[in-house]
Amino acid sequence: MQFEKKVVWITGASSGIGEALAKVLAKRGARLILSARREDELNRVRTEIIKAGGDGDQYVVLPFDALDEAALDDVVARAKDAFGHIDLLVNNAGISQRSMAVDTDMAVYRKVMELDFFAPIALTQKVLPIMLAQGSGHVAVTASVAGKIGVQLRTGYCAAKHAVMGYFDALRAELAAENIAVTTIVPGFIQTNISKYALKGDATPFGRQTESIAGGMDVMAAAEVIARGFERGKPEISVGKGREMQALWLKRLAPHLLFKMMASVRAE
Repeated sequence: MQFEKKVVWITGASSGIGEALAKVLAKRGARLILSARREDELNRVRTEIIKAGGDGDQYVVLPFDALDEAALDDVVARAKDAFGHIDLLVNNAGISQRSMAVDTDMAVYRKVMELDFFAPIALTQKVLPIMLAQGSGHVAVTASVAGKIGVQLRTGYCAAKHAVMGYFDALRAELAAENIAVTTIVPGFIQTNISKYALKGDATPFGRQTESIAGGMDVMAAAEVIARGFERGKPEISVGKGREMQALWLKRLAPHLLFKMMASVRAE
């Protein structure tokens, strides 16, 4: 995929991987639809892209609440009207969790599943008819290494990311003959605020950045890896630099060893 003049809709574009990916793809000539709940932060991202040399007419801010499913028809219509079509949808919005299972309210599990699983599916289901009518398109989702392995303090997050991997892997098979690509993005530890805004067992914010996140891959470097993965047509893009990336291989080659390691890894 080449991004010049392509229309890319990114959710969760107000921070983290979504913001970084928007900036990287803007430099590649993409037209952007930037979505998240915080309109002021989306405008900040748009302004920074323009200051870096971007054409303001090529970037549209479209705020919405990912949990407001009733509003999706209108949101998707506005996204399509922005440039007349949608080439790539990047489902990137989401939330994490930091709590032991025994201490986690069911409300936390439900919120994580709603944001990380049901919300990207609901949006994708609305966008697919547009891409089918176009005869082309590309759908992506930001999953996680936690969508491949189980990690302490993240039972809800791992469950949601495992589920989202399953949906999009199956969707890829269904769309193989329709000229619509599906990409799963599998980040490890990336320098973002994901742990700061993660939910504790009582649904309050975790409130701090963990050492593993602070020592992770630079978010702009991660966005470059993701962009190159799109350009090379990779159906799954793994991105990270730490030992957590080795766990992906270990899960395949020696799962029993990985399970033992995960039981002994210090929770953070």
